[in-house]
Amino acid sequence: MHDIEPHFRWREYYTAEEDSRSPFAGREYNEFEFTNKLYNFYLHPQWDSFGSATLYGKLLYVDYEEGYALIELIGEWNDTLHNDIMFLKRNVVDPLMDEGVFKFAFFCENVLNFHASLEDDYYAEWNEALLEMDGWAMLVNIRPQVEEELHSAHLDHYLFFGEAYNNIIWRNQKPAVVAQLLETILYGRIKRLN
Repeated sequence: MHDIEPHFRWREYYTAEEDSRSPFAGREYNEFEFTNKLYNFYLHPQWDSFGSATLYGKLLYVDYEEGYALIELIGEWNDTLHNDIMFLKRNVVDPLMDEGVFKFAFFCENVLNFHASLEDDYYAEWNEALLEMDGWAMLVNIRPQVEEELHSAHLDHYLFFGEAYNNIIWRNQKPAVVAQLLETILYGRIKRLN
């Protein structure tokens, strides 16, 4: 896992460590020292820790004017043992929402598993805040087993994910194009449901 790098082609447009409004402002990276681990596997040093022992991320792009953030995740999303949603919400999402971000896309190709908790308080709290701001949160390109677990936990009440948000080719696009594409898929889906 140490050779799986977060997406780096958008660094010419945005870097979270140089953004004073980012929860990762001022971070410094050592390309030669591996410190973050997922169980017994070291992760590439560019992945950011936000408090979870099993889930890491990279804030790839934020547009404060348009109010969206594009975030890549890696690891195991484990709400059962590690309450990962609490760390993600409190340490990444909440600071961004305080800065006016209310649209969140999480790229989840590298999320290997999901383990639900019996409680969904953080998801409900987040969803309520997003509804007040006319915002949304979606999971893009999730693995089938992760999608199955998310559905079993009824998290589709709070997050957009599933077939319409899978197989999205995003890495070779500019961030604004990806955000527009995702929003088009989202609002096209909402219109079809009505």
